[in-house]
Amino acid sequence: MGIISWIILGLVAGVIAKVLLPGRDPGGLIGTTLIGVAGAFVGGWISSRFLDRPIDNQFFDGTTWIAAIGGSLVLLIGYRLLFGNSRN
Repeated sequence: MGIISWIILGLVAGVIAKVLLPGRDPGGLIGTTLIGVAGAFVGGWISSRFLDRPIDNQFFDGTTWIAAIGGSLVLLIGYRLLFGNSRN
């Protein structure tokens, strides 16, 4: 996948994660994209390391999307545990 594919995957995965976990989180468009891209890396690592399910490098692969969304959820939950809901 190219850099544009990673950005699109990150944006969509970050948006889905924020929809699944509503609340006040950092970001906007750029923050959501960064959470999604980082979540894709985290989700891919978790999937290959602990679930023994390596991720293909295909944009339209379902496991890639599930891992990206799952990783984004992990990052959002971690953010909320570390920083709480201190944003007013």
